[in-house]
Amino acid sequence: MLKKVENYIEKNNLLSSYAKVIVGVSGGADSVALLHVLKQLGYSCIVAHCNFHLRGEESDNDEIFVREMANELQLDFEQIDFDTSDYARKCKISIEMAARELRYNWFEQVRKTHNASAIAVAHHADDNVETLLMNLTRGTGLKGLTGIPLQNGYIIRPLLCCTRSDIVNYLIKYNLHHITDSTNAQNDYTRNKFRNQIIPLFEDINPSFKQTITALIERFEEIEAVYNEKITETSAKITSTDNNYFKIDIQQLKHTKYSKSLLYEILLPYSFHADTVDNIIHNLESEPGAVFYSFTHKLLHDRDFLIVNKNNIPLQQSYSISESATEISEPIHLNINKRIYNTKISKSKLFATLDASKITFPLVLRHWQKGDSFVPFGMKNSKKLSDFFIDMKMNRFEKENTWLLCAGNDIVWVVGHRIDNRFCVDANTQHIIEIQLIDNQQPTN
Repeated sequence: MLKKVENYIEKNNLLSSYAKVIVGVSGGADSVALLHVLKQLGYSCIVAHCNFHLRGEESDNDEIFVREMANELQLDFEQIDFDTSDYARKCKISIEMAARELRYNWFEQVRKTHNASAIAVAHHADDNVETLLMNLTRGTGLKGLTGIPLQNGYIIRPLLCCTRSDIVNYLIKYNLHHITDSTNAQNDYTRNKFRNQIIPLFEDINPSFKQTITALIERFEEIEAVYNEKITETSAKITSTDNNYFKIDIQQLKHTKYSKSLLYEILLPYSFHADTVDNIIHNLESEPGAVFYSFTHKLLHDRDFLIVNKNNIPLQQSYSISESATEISEPIHLNINKRIYNTKISKSKLFATLDASKITFPLVLRHWQKGDSFVPFGMKNSKKLSDFFIDMKMNRFEKENTWLLCAGNDIVWVVGHRIDNRFCVDANTQHIIEIQLIDNQQPTN
């Protein structure tokens, strides 16, 4: 097993010679074997142990065991206590997920403290089989069929090439003691149900079940590489960024034979659920205007594009600007300059040059409301803002994110687009208020 892990590390370029490694050690068989293997191979190991306080005295005994083992091996030891149940309750997540988040966040802190090259954890081939089956049960894409990643950022898993039997035999060979977690025999946790109940049933049918699944995982990894290459190539042809909006060309998407899979992969970074992607695909034949939501983003079915934007909710609906203000930074960055009119004014849409005598304070920044209208610069008659947006060919997200500068009930400036003609300078203007939009804060994907 020692040679197998050495070759695996070298083949996959997981660690350089004599690298410093944070090793997550629970005290169980797998992590004890991992620590021993890495030390035998000459790596500089720092032992990191989490006490999740989920098993009372057992958890404390684990901590004592790992601490003593680190001392015997003359290795640096890092330990932390977590109130895992409280964290899970506050975050409204499972105990398993809470422990995972707490563990990996802390491991990264320890890695930075010691300036280590990697964080090694003890997942092995049997864990990989369990993970694939769990992913299948929940529903998964191709990525879920590749099991546990060998490397994820600084996290590495050098024992993925080893079975649980390999590990047990290694412990026996080197007479290594370990702690047995009593909860491993309980089936309250999903993984334990697969390990203790479901996989043995498959092995009754096929004694080589784990080896078969392990081989499948390797095949799926190769298939995924080909798949990702094609997805990346096609995605580049049908997506674009315009004014910081992420856009997907609808017609090109519809003409793709694998449109649903393609859209699923494109939207994966924006947290859209597979069921939502199905609904988006079905909606492509309907009239534009529908909006779909993930936890972090929203997607608009516009005329020619699917447009993705952050799902931000403003903390305030309106912002007041006093007469003494010379600059504001929220919700957008404006510079406000009052001066004598000398006929030199900017024609940029990022500037609003207004006749000071026509302005009453405080000014207010707000978003568009139904029924809003103004007199666009250069015109004499009032125009509905909704019609102005149509003329400007603005999509729904652009409308929602456009700010209006108002004096009382009147719109003074559709910020970044057009001032109201009633507030423009004229032959009688003596003093002006010049407002500059410093950062045209379009939404970002």
